[in-house]
Amino acid sequence: MRTAIATVCLSGTFPEKIEAIAAAQFKGVEIFENDLLSFNGTPADARRMIEGLGLETITFQPFRDFEGMPEPQRAKVFARAERKFDVMQELGCDLLMVCSNVSPDSLGGIERAAADFHELGERAAKRGLRVAFEALSWGRHIHDYRDSWEVVRRANHPAVGLVLDSFHVLARGTDLSAIRSIPSEKIFLVQMADAPRLDMDYLSWSRHYRCFPGQGDLPVDAFMDALGATGFDGLLSLEIFNDRFRAGSARSVAIDGQRSLIVMLDELRRRTGAALPDPPVLPPKATCSGIEFVEFAVDERSAAGFEQTLNGLGFQKAGHHRSKAVTRWRQGDINIVVNADKEGFAHSFNITHGTSVCALALRVDDAQGAIDRAITLLDQPFQQPVGPGEINIPAVRGLGGSLLYFVDHKSGLDQLWDVDFDPVPADDFTGAGLRSVDHVSQSMHYEEMLTWFLFYASLLDVRKTPVQTVIDPGGVVQSQAIEAHDGSLRLILNASQSQRTLSSRFLNDLFGSGVQHIALATDDIFKTIERLKEYGVDLLPIPENYYDDLEVRIDLSADDVERLRQSNILYDREEENEYFQAYTKTLAGGFFFEIVERRSYKGYGAVNAPIRLASQTRLASEAAPSGL
Repeated sequence: MRTAIATVCLSGTFPEKIEAIAAAQFKGVEIFENDLLSFNGTPADARRMIEGLGLETITFQPFRDFEGMPEPQRAKVFARAERKFDVMQELGCDLLMVCSNVSPDSLGGIERAAADFHELGERAAKRGLRVAFEALSWGRHIHDYRDSWEVVRRANHPAVGLVLDSFHVLARGTDLSAIRSIPSEKIFLVQMADAPRLDMDYLSWSRHYRCFPGQGDLPVDAFMDALGATGFDGLLSLEIFNDRFRAGSARSVAIDGQRSLIVMLDELRRRTGAALPDPPVLPPKATCSGIEFVEFAVDERSAAGFEQTLNGLGFQKAGHHRSKAVTRWRQGDINIVVNADKEGFAHSFNITHGTSVCALALRVDDAQGAIDRAITLLDQPFQQPVGPGEINIPAVRGLGGSLLYFVDHKSGLDQLWDVDFDPVPADDFTGAGLRSVDHVSQSMHYEEMLTWFLFYASLLDVRKTPVQTVIDPGGVVQSQAIEAHDGSLRLILNASQSQRTLSSRFLNDLFGSGVQHIALATDDIFKTIERLKEYGVDLLPIPENYYDDLEVRIDLSADDVERLRQSNILYDREEENEYFQAYTKTLAGGFFFEIVERRSYKGYGAVNAPIRLASQTRLASEAAPSGL
């Protein structure tokens, strides 16, 4: 299939959009008419720019309110079509996309529409052009692809074909079986879009919430299976209307679009055995079994204080790097790397962001396969010099310019602690009972959220949970969880349009997106909290009102509630499954740790998030200078 993207998907000027599309390695582009109208040049100038970047204009669109118009409007729309044909010939484009009529003046009737398209086909063919008909999901008379196909079939003209748009088909829940019987040569264009499931009118849903395949909730795979059954091997293009994309980087969004198509077509190949020469076959998604380490970038001045924090949480120094100012801290199955070296990536990251998480390392089944897949998906690989005999761990650039490392057993990468580090003799320190990383919470700009979801979902064998809306004192936060199927990896993506939320303030403090907190799991949170208090860890105080309400809201004894109160532990329950969570006070830069105990509980205590956020906001306000 020849893949392309419509200019309407991207932000920026017309030249910026075309450059971004070429940089993302697309070969075809759909020109949205408004983008051409705003271009300070002729269609011939646009053609030279497009072809100069190695692109081909595959479609000019949209041509609106065409079929079924009464006279004298009918004559006017044909005159308008002739002018569009003039522009197309100057652009070097042979396909005009016509969307179904929404005008209140239009007349219904399949035969009437078919007659109009037959005449339009005649006019187009005289110029060596073609036209393709799309059923808008909100079309006045034609809003079902089966009706638009019937119009095309009855028009019976070689220059008239069909557009299948996955959003318009799937948003209405239309049966897909009829697609399989459409002759592939009559499908002139397929436009791909996904979307979250929303209860709203089709027009608003389409114009603001479309997203790339795999980012939403529509059954795009089923649509592609039906399309594949036709033997279709023609134009496959992305057409996305999304407010987040319009606010984001054109290059980043274009790369996301290319990545989504590569994954979608690879999955089609795997499901159906379709013979697709392009894109190349991807290595399987990486199966992740947990987080091997979390790396913090610190400077020499803050290193001692941060290591004291780790010691207070029950971590013990377990190793010194053989050639760098890097230490390993360990508790249970948790490894935290503190990098205070004055050279290399972590040093640069610290200069920009201060003390912060600069890298995550994932345990995967095949590290080389993971990096090969990432490179094919246009992710940015990363390398830096390593010392003689030290392990070179494969990595790609991640959120906020951080790194995502891949560690496996079969390549010996999991031997890094023995190869790269000198051990520190263990003492009698017993720790605090923390055993593993439960989840990592990352905060990002609102317009980035779909990008980073696609980044993880395209690389890793993970599932997503429904988006949660969390109320912060400063606004609303959208929260999306991504999980390995066995729960060994859990990543939380948080974003807000408000600049006053805790996550947005963290972005300002960090000078970019990044890890805002890490949740550490224990099997007995009460014993762990008792130890942390002994070690001098300051926990986030929870308001008394929370526990008064908890005693009424959930069937807990007064003694149980009091025990939670004394330890500043938040609690949630789903049927018989329980969740306990407590938080450290916020550290410099807005980062904090969470302590959790799960008893068969699958969620993240979303009901408690507003309480936690309010408490953190209150403490931040009390700590801030008054300005007087």
